[in-house]
Parts: sequence; structure tokens; C-alpha cells
Amino acid sequence: MTWWFLFAIFLYFAAAALIIAEVFVPSGGLISVCALAALIWGTYIFFDHSAAAGWVGIVIAIIMIPSVMTVAYRIFPSTRFGKAVTLAPPEREPGDAIPDTDRLREMIGKTGTVLSPLRPVGMCDFDGQRVECVAESGYIESGKTVAVIHVQETQLTVRIVEQTT
Repeated sequence: MTWWFLFAIFLYFAAAALIIAEVFVPSGGLISVCALAALIWGTYIFFDHSAAAGWVGIVIAIIMIPSVMTVAYRIFPSTRFGKAVTLAPPEREPGDAIPDTDRLREMIGKTGTVLSPLRPVGMCDFDGQRVECVAESGYIESGKTVAVIHVQETQLTVRIVEQTT
């Protein structure tokens, strides 16, 4: 092995380091241009050594670039700098963006009338308020009396109420 061949290997490692640096240092793409130049120069040296070495160098570059970028982007959010520049996702509870959730939770136990057949979804009337409901099981004909047994976000689950006469 000549020292040029070792220099080409060094250029490939330098290109990998520059790709990682591009993720962490905002340079407007200047570091990426330097990494590309190092890869091209290293590939040129490999091809100058032999055609087989050149093609092996190209295959290594094709595998190395996405691998290094994937590792860098997975590491980036866990670094101090990454935590400082990336936004944390908001912590939200299910249904908090739905303004009627609290009002719907108050309907548990209320009775109403089925307006359209529940197959298993349909409309029900609770004290003049039309609400889409889901039957607990099966089909409920219109005109029947139902009670709200469960509320999940905006979905009311109802059960038919047995009428005693």
C-alpha cells in the first residue's frame, strides 16, 4: 500500500466527519461541499491506484453517506445543542382540542330518544340537543329510549333503556 492509498482512506474518514459536522454546525452547505470534495478526491486516488479499488471506493461511499447521516440525525436530538434548537412536542391529553369534551362527559347517565336508527351509529336527541351516538351492541330502532353509558372523546356510547309500564 502506498501512502496515497492511505491518504484516500483518510479522505473518506474526513468526509464522514464533515458530514456529521454539517448536521451539528450550521454552515449553509459549505461543510457539505468540503465533504463532497474529500470524497471525490479520495475516489480519484482509489481509481488512480486501480479500477477495482476505485469501484470499491464508490460502493463504500454509497453505503457510508446514508449510514453516517442516519447516525448523525439520530444522535443530534439527544445532544445539548440539539435539545436547544429543536422544539419539544406539546404534551396533550386525548380530546383536549375538542371544546365539547367536558360537556359530553356530563351526559353520562342521561336518557334520550333515538332519532335515526343506530346501526350502530346514528343520531340521538338529549333534551333538544342532537348528538351522534354509537349503540353498545347491535341495532336500535328510531323512537327508542337510550341512556349514555360511556363517553370517549366525542363518541357517546348508548344502551337501550327497558321501559317499565
